[in-house]
Amino acid sequence: MRGWLYLLSAAVAGAIITTPALIVFVLGGGSVDDALFAALATLMLTSALLVVTMRDIIRCGLAMIVAFLALAGIYVVVGAPLVAAAQVIVYIGAISVLILFAIMLTQSKAGPARLVFQTQAASAAVAAIILVVLIALAVSATDWGEASSRVRLATDTLARVLFGDYVLPFEVVSVLLLAAVIGGIFIAKREDEPT
Repeated sequence: MRGWLYLLSAAVAGAIITTPALIVFVLGGGSVDDALFAALATLMLTSALLVVTMRDIIRCGLAMIVAFLALAGIYVVVGAPLVAAAQVIVYIGAISVLILFAIMLTQSKAGPARLVFQTQAASAAVAAIILVVLIALAVSATDWGEASSRVRLATDTLARVLFGDYVLPFEVVSVLLLAAVIGGIFIAKREDEPT
């Protein structure tokens, strides 16, 4: 019985992800890249909603990894493979694994139901509506002049700029991240002081 439930939920998830892609491709007359962008954007938004609504924190972490992976796919579709690789290495490879590792060190993996939607839910909903209105106004007021061809970012050019002109800020950020990891290990290994 449980296998059928998993199969049904996978079919529903597939339908949710592929429906916008089919709408863009068939009804909108878009290209395969546009349909892939719509599918990845839907996957990212759906998994991001799962991150903030599920009770099991391990599954929330896995849904966050799916959201980061979908964002990396969007970067590939729009022509930024170096940014996609950085997304995979930094966010999926480091931050998500670090978060899951921290979750596994905690005692309880699932919180009570009242913690899923905190007491700030009403103010958060108002802030979200205001943000949606501001984004809609910005999108509608922007002149989206169409480019004659898709812009592809040259990876070697970006790498020369990043590791040539901005090498000092890049190294400062790496030292800062190293200090954060060492501080996290120190806090995790510190003995409880007797009271």
